[in-house]
Amino acid sequence: MTPNKFLCLFMLGTSLFIAQAAAAKEVKFDFATEKVGAEPTSFVPTVGNWVVGKEGDNVLLMVEGSMWSRNQPSAGIADKARALYGERYAEFLDNVKSYAYYPLAVAKEVEDFREGVISFRFKGISGRIDQGAGIVFNLKPNGDYLILRANCLEDNLVLFKYERGNRSTLKWIRNTPTPSKQWHDLKLVVQGKNIKGYLDGKLYLEHALSEPVSGHIGLWSKADSVVYFDDIRVESTGRNE
Repeated sequence: MTPNKFLCLFMLGTSLFIAQAAAAKEVKFDFATEKVGAEPTSFVPTVGNWVVGKEGDNVLLMVEGSMWSRNQPSAGIADKARALYGERYAEFLDNVKSYAYYPLAVAKEVEDFREGVISFRFKGISGRIDQGAGIVFNLKPNGDYLILRANCLEDNLVLFKYERGNRSTLKWIRNTPTPSKQWHDLKLVVQGKNIKGYLDGKLYLEHALSEPVSGHIGLWSKADSVVYFDDIRVESTGRNE
């Protein structure tokens, strides 16, 4: 190989590396400066009661389901839906109300997640019906979405799809120890149509979707769950927002 040819290949490889690095975007959600007891500013609660909480000196996000009431959207849901989806807010609003059993908070800073990694730490505090913690992705203007969720009362990891008001299971993994009152790590990896779900650093779930992912992301819970969420990170790679 001639020196000029080697230099050209080196420069091409460097350019590709820079382009890939530029395409990647990482968002970390920090609640340290937020008001404890208030709704978060970086997430839009659409269902359930999501507030900034505190454990010791650590400020975090929590879903407060102890006062849960079935089919109860969050306060100001119409304005929140309009802020997320503009003129299509009514369509989103109708579907969200049909999912009001499932608390949902939508991230503001990530409008179109397609590939990459979404992760957080969670801790189930209480809840007799459920203690669920989930990653919502592929959230569409009509309210359809996908979710990877863990549950401290069930010890399973599930990939669900919500479509036109109906829930279906794409993948169900049993025997995933997730005791309450302990911190756990949940991670979703999206590569094209391929989904991987990790719990406490262990790969449990793999699934191939029928089409690529594109949409908002968020946090999810269920019914009377009281759950802490912390260290929420989103690393978008490839063709993203």
